[in-house]
Amino acid sequence: MNIKIKLKKGDEVIILAGKDRGKTGKIVKVLPKKMKAIVSEINKVKKNKKPDNDQPGGIIEKEMPLHISNISLYDPELKKGVKIGYKFEKNKKVRINKTSGKEI
Repeated sequence: MNIKIKLKKGDEVIILAGKDRGKTGKIVKVLPKKMKAIVSEINKVKKNKKPDNDQPGGIIEKEMPLHISNISLYDPELKKGVKIGYKFEKNKKVRINKTSGKEI
């Protein structure tokens, strides 16, 4: 299944569902094969870490991936999530905000 993900690394997104609903953050990593993305400071969980040769063990906080359907691009002017579309300008594919028509 080859589905195109319109969100990219570094995009400002808003969370639509889950325990962090309504919070915003930047995308750190996109996992297209799993249809997930990791957002900074969102969906943090505590994990028990065993000590390695050079790292101590203990409880660490880690950001877990969120499904793409639960996040949306954040528009600071409208203060809400917006859909992303594509437009061709001078033989280049450009991402646009579908509600305002502005280039991202």
